[in-house]
Amino acid sequence: MDNETNKDLNNAYSVPDEYRPISMWGYFGYELLFSIPCIGFILLCVFAFGGTNNINLKNFARSYFCFLIIGIVLILIFVLVFGAALGIGAGTADIGNVAGTVSHY
Repeated sequence: MDNETNKDLNNAYSVPDEYRPISMWGYFGYELLFSIPCIGFILLCVFAFGGTNNINLKNFARSYFCFLIIGIVLILIFVLVFGAALGIGAGTADIGNVAGTVSHY
């Protein structure tokens, strides 16, 4: 009876590969992999848009991708708002005027 019970428990807890959970070290490793500048972004896109059968890895890659996009948008908004407030931006610096005032002395 013990042998049959163990087989039933093993079958009840066996998870298909597509639903297999990722370990804590797995998440840590994937986060390190995705943080590599160019290669990480390519692998992030591959995993997020269907490069793996594991649902958990696909969802983690999608969430990391969304976090990355939100971060980029917030940085762009920050640079545009505070860059305009400080007068830093394309075509706002008047270098000719600065050079002209220096040449008067």
